[in-house]
Amino acid sequence: MCPNIKIYKDLMKNFEELGLSPEIRRAIEEMGYECPMPVQEEVIPYLLGENNDVVALAQTGTGKTAAFGLPLLQQIDVKNRIPQSLILCPTRELCLQIAGDLNDYSKYIDGLKVLPVYGGSSIDSQIRSLKRGVHIIVATPGRLLDLMERKTVSLSTIHNVVMDEADEMLNMGFTESINAILADVPQERNTLLFSATMSPEIARISKNYLRNAKEITIGRKNESTNNVKHVVYTVQAKDKYEALKRIVDYYPQIYGIIFCRTRKETQEIADKLMQEGYNADSLHGELSQAQRDAVMQKFRIRNLQLLVATDVAARGLDVDDLTHVINYGLPDDTESYTHRSGRTGRAGKTGTSIAIINLREKGKMRDIERIISKKFIVGEMPTAAGICQKQLIKVIDDLEKVKVNEEEIADFMPEIYRKLEWLSKEDLIKRMVSHEFNRFAEYYRNRAEIEVPTDIRGERTGRSDRKEGGFEKRSRQAAPGFNRLFINLGKTDSFFPSDLIGLLNSNTRGRIELGRIDLMQNYSFFEVPEKEATNVIKALNRAKWNGRKVVVEIAGAGEESGKGRENGSNERKGGKRFGGKSDERAPRYENKDRKPKDASAKDSKSTKKDKPSRADRGYSDARGPKKKDDWQEFFKDKEPDFSEEGWARRKPKKK
Repeated sequence: MCPNIKIYKDLMKNFEELGLSPEIRRAIEEMGYECPMPVQEEVIPYLLGENNDVVALAQTGTGKTAAFGLPLLQQIDVKNRIPQSLILCPTRELCLQIAGDLNDYSKYIDGLKVLPVYGGSSIDSQIRSLKRGVHIIVATPGRLLDLMERKTVSLSTIHNVVMDEADEMLNMGFTESINAILADVPQERNTLLFSATMSPEIARISKNYLRNAKEITIGRKNESTNNVKHVVYTVQAKDKYEALKRIVDYYPQIYGIIFCRTRKETQEIADKLMQEGYNADSLHGELSQAQRDAVMQKFRIRNLQLLVATDVAARGLDVDDLTHVINYGLPDDTESYTHRSGRTGRAGKTGTSIAIINLREKGKMRDIERIISKKFIVGEMPTAAGICQKQLIKVIDDLEKVKVNEEEIADFMPEIYRKLEWLSKEDLIKRMVSHEFNRFAEYYRNRAEIEVPTDIRGERTGRSDRKEGGFEKRSRQAAPGFNRLFINLGKTDSFFPSDLIGLLNSNTRGRIELGRIDLMQNYSFFEVPEKEATNVIKALNRAKWNGRKVVVEIAGAGEESGKGRENGSNERKGGKRFGGKSDERAPRYENKDRKPKDASAKDSKSTKKDKPSRADRGYSDARGPKKKDDWQEFFKDKEPDFSEEGWARRKPKKK
């Protein structure tokens, strides 16, 4: 709200100048809208006209929903209860969000009906609502197409079509559905296409379905919002989760989304965080609509501090005060990063987009930098001491903000004073602080700091550097108190850390603490406590994994080359070999019959001479000189009739 009425009226006059009705202005006034955002200033007056198509390039959080929603509401003939406007969006969450916002904007427009249409909910109830009559349909393409095929919805009365986050709808494979929907909408319509980026597909859709469209760009094309700071942390792949925890712990007031690539990864990360006491939950496509709605509601009211989500699931999130977006690895589609980072820094607020990557993702990071026209800030991994300090300050801040109700606690204070009178002021403060602080101090007390991997490709000078693949050579020494074990399963077997954990849980008793895990192509190494090593070896050597016999051995104290040997069942079995080449290569089997490479040419020739003749080997005649095939002999000197069906016509020879 503005500091005084005069200024407030002046600001609201801006919305009046855009041509909005008093009913809409009253509703947005109560919602705290003070003055139009740039995209609203551009789009609203244009959409209020006739036959004005628009391509708007703007990031999330720039006021897009109000930009197209307010003029759509104003153009509705409430007395005529038929579909007049259609809004297409990629996900259920975004569909519900837009419908909710439109209902808020139309609070003082009596009788206006907005219907969200999406998959995952009862289609029968949506059909009943359509029969009762609606003015605006907000729909996902798949469910709308289903209703059209059932002849339960008609788009012949639509005057305005909006495609929100059109780039994402196309990425999700809705192109054919959109084509079918727009074919049923009258040609005389306003069409508005909103997108965060101008991709070739967006340009094609615009050319095919929009007429003389006005292009409105808020900021530069494909540029990230200036309110977002982009930070990158580079770690080894095995340290990603530990790095995530440190980052979250370093920002005690964090309220954000952690983006993962797959549904499986999303659920795994969320489960780990919840098990370790973090206020987190997951959001992905395998959840039912009821579960997704419940998670979303908890997150919106801040009962959740962290939401672990896939890209698609998080499309509909419209939360203005997110502090952080954390990319647990970069997306395959670099443009998706723009959407992810756009979840924070909304409505004029600032935010931080963090990427946790490994060295292999640096190329992808540079691609993103080109798209968003910004450089990533290289973040310094929070230390244990730094985290503890941040958490300590949070405890103090929380104590300072506590509201004391003197009257309600007055009856209890004498007993409390009596209980604490033996403590000095300093001791009391220390105990109160330690009550919250101790768990972080205990966790990080003996934690090793996360090593930052070093890319030394620019410093290669010889062949030995190239063998290391441009990276610092990994230590092969087991951590103190641990033994390093070899297992005959690797990446080619689709064997990953989660599978190793499952294998241990299934074949050993009690909880086995795992140290470092090194996955190779054909085998792997892992660390277990010294006292557990013998039991683990015995247990796993009796096990099978996907029908294959498991072989586990002590790897030893030096560098392992992973030399293998064959056993009776033709299974790979790891052996101990030290001082060899890097274990990035698969184990090789010894071939005792192989001749030494340094055999002389003379020996080769003599071997050839000693070879038995063709007659000795059972042939009836000696090998003669090779003859060329003569096709004419097959026709006994008679050339075939090439005029017959099936023969190619011969071209006459050039003279």
